[in-house]
Amino acid sequence: MKILLVGNPNVGKSAIFSRLTGVRVIAANYPGTTVGLDTGYMRLGKKRVELVDLPGIYSLKPNNEAERVAVKMLDQADLVINVLDATNLERNLYLTLELMERRVPVVVVLNMWDETRHRGVKIDWRRLQRFLRVPVAPVVGVTGEGIKDLVAKVRRAASPRVRTHSHLERWKDIGKIISQVQKLSHRHHTPGDWLREASVRPFTGFPMAAGVIYVLFKSVRWLGEGLINYLLDPLFYNVYWPLLKRLSGVLGSEGLLHDLLVGELTAGTIDFKQAFGLLSTGLYVPLGMVLPYILAFYLGLSILEDTGYLPRLAVLLDVFLHRLGMHGYAIVPMILGIGCNVPGILATRVLESRRERFIACTALSIGIPCAALQAMIIGLVGGYGGRYLAYVYLSLFCIWLLIGYILNKFVPGYAPEMFLEIPPYRRPYARAVFKKLWMRMVGFLREALPIVLAGVMLINLLYMTGLFNALARLAAPLVSGVFGLPPETAIVFLIGFLRKDVAVGMLVPLGLSPEQMVIACVVLAVFFPCIATFVILLRELGWRDFLKSMGVMLAVSILAGGVLNLLLN
Repeated sequence: MKILLVGNPNVGKSAIFSRLTGVRVIAANYPGTTVGLDTGYMRLGKKRVELVDLPGIYSLKPNNEAERVAVKMLDQADLVINVLDATNLERNLYLTLELMERRVPVVVVLNMWDETRHRGVKIDWRRLQRFLRVPVAPVVGVTGEGIKDLVAKVRRAASPRVRTHSHLERWKDIGKIISQVQKLSHRHHTPGDWLREASVRPFTGFPMAAGVIYVLFKSVRWLGEGLINYLLDPLFYNVYWPLLKRLSGVLGSEGLLHDLLVGELTAGTIDFKQAFGLLSTGLYVPLGMVLPYILAFYLGLSILEDTGYLPRLAVLLDVFLHRLGMHGYAIVPMILGIGCNVPGILATRVLESRRERFIACTALSIGIPCAALQAMIIGLVGGYGGRYLAYVYLSLFCIWLLIGYILNKFVPGYAPEMFLEIPPYRRPYARAVFKKLWMRMVGFLREALPIVLAGVMLINLLYMTGLFNALARLAAPLVSGVFGLPPETAIVFLIGFLRKDVAVGMLVPLGLSPEQMVIACVVLAVFFPCIATFVILLRELGWRDFLKSMGVMLAVSILAGGVLNLLLN
């Protein structure tokens, strides 16, 4: 049995999905597309059924690839759970009536039921159930209130008997339903109302956005450094170091196996940052240096997602982004790219034209470091002082700005207007935030650990075979002559193709100056994307636009490194 979770964007489907399936999710693309679907399983009595969370849609007449995929999937559905925003019932009901006309069993979920009380909205859900002739369940997805009742109603759902209506007839029916089941009571303007309005007005919205970003970055540094100084470093140096030292003594102080596992000793002892052994640097870089900042950044990003702030940035930046060849909704892929460039690039599917997607994908890959890379930049470059961190982000912002401006001038086409639903501000719930954080951290460790270990082994093998010196000499005119960096940095750039955050962590043993660290971080950020993003870009853009995008990245990285070297050194 296959159950589909369907609803408008920003109605809380993911929270319902998480409640029904737990956090074990299978993420996949719909065949022939790059549109992502989340699949899980739930229990209906003794039966185990499949639950698929579809992309958000406004109606069954699709306007983009994500909506087309959602409509196609409806042909495979045995039952549909239609999630509505209870605070915006009138708009959400149009999709409900369309779904009922398909003669598939439907269960209607009135999510955000707690918000209706705060907003002076009173809905008689039992009367709504009689009007629609399908089960209706009031639910608070983030807390789990009403989920048990929802599951019981899913087991009793049957196909509605509804004739096909015209567009105008549906809206007339919605008007009749709303007049009978919903009542609005007067309430005074609250501080929350003022905040909602202020965050989309330029005069107040831009300072608020700057403040949010500043607090996010400061929090990442504070929490990341705290985890390193008071938890992870004590564990590595007081607990793990003596065990590794004992292993070093068993293996002998030198030899192939010792160098691979423990690494080279510094003054007779093990330096986690410089040993380059699989069990020393190979574990310390991802767990002791990268993981704390990743955790802090994803925590902040999850809170911003759950409060509903991100769509407000889209409205605020619409006019500005039009000058770069995109409309305001492109800021959502850009912000998703802060978490990881892969979902950010996939999210560009919601942009209407191929031109917009090319500009957005190229600008995102060049100027938007992922959470893992940003966490490392903030942690390592920020350690030299805020001035050097400002150099990195100012450089990346200027590059992103220039790329968008130039591509907008030379790539033919136009950017259409934006139509975006703004959800209400909501209080993030700790349970939902930490579930999301746990999934992201597990995913990071699964990806990062093998890459770090492979990178450390690669560097050791290159040193042992003499290939390292040959590669360093080959890249010296560019790395040393243009960028002003040590020849060893060439290997770090190669590792950046696998995982950029890991590559930044491996700059530490090279003993770079603050200026060199700035140059290396900027070049790594705008250089070819990591392998996962590389593959997704190829699938998304096609060979011709992909090669154009790669050419832009290579030219920009060389130019940026050379200009920064002239300015800083």
